[in-house]
Amino acid sequence: MKKIAIGSDHGGYQLKEVLKKYLVDLGHNVEDYGTFDEKSCDYPDFAKLVALAVAEKKSEIGILVCGSGVGVTVTANKIPGIRACLCHDTFSARQGVEDDDMNVLCLGGRVIGSELAKDLVNAFINAKFSNLERHKRRLNKVLDLDKVKYSVN
Repeated sequence: MKKIAIGSDHGGYQLKEVLKKYLVDLGHNVEDYGTFDEKSCDYPDFAKLVALAVAEKKSEIGILVCGSGVGVTVTANKIPGIRACLCHDTFSARQGVEDDDMNVLCLGGRVIGSELAKDLVNAFINAKFSNLERHKRRLNKVLDLDKVKYSVN
């Protein structure tokens, strides 16, 4: 069983609650980083908390939900060490882990239904990074980007 950080804004709250119960029922240890109601709030606040929990190894993986899934994806990927992906199909949810070592699954609470979301979560939590040489080489190139300071010339 995995230790999973989960969070959402108001647009993803209902789906987050469904997924949290689903994961707990499966036996996973789920840490909820909010929001805790449907009152309007800002997705970066919760995406940051979940991403930091994963980056700091307080949780193995994270799941984020906002209205479209886009905002939490953009925010989570600002944290070094996070590889967050917005997924709407099980192939991407699985392949994102196997090939790219994705560690945060992002979902759109206003885009997909709860049954598809459960399928995506299953694909994500049951996948393992392949450790194939080509995937490790590519992952290392991605990880190196966290270390570089960029400027526009």
